[in-house]
Amino acid sequence: MHIELSKDKLYYSIGEVAKAFDVNASLIRFWDKEFDILKPKKNAKGNRMFTQDDVKNLQLIYHLVKERGFTLDGAKTHLKEGKKKTLDKFDIIAKLETIKAALTNIKNQL
Repeated sequence: MHIELSKDKLYYSIGEVAKAFDVNASLIRFWDKEFDILKPKKNAKGNRMFTQDDVKNLQLIYHLVKERGFTLDGAKTHLKEGKKKTLDKFDIIAKLETIKAALTNIKNQL
């Protein structure tokens, strides 16, 4: 899944993140409570503000739960046991998807 969020921002609101993932904000809130790797900052009002690292972790959770069909417990276990290896593979997949999107864009312009 290729997420479209501007890279020049330091923090993203829960609404921006939910829209980028095409899910409800309640799901993002639920995952924030369930997964220890998510640590969004909260502003004075208590609103969650997600960093680039949080978005990357959300992409990984989304990939495991929504695309690969892991249960929440299975995804938690997978992240705890092989986080480094999983993140490396996920980074490679994300880079390849970015390249694919760029090549598709070039193809469409021809």
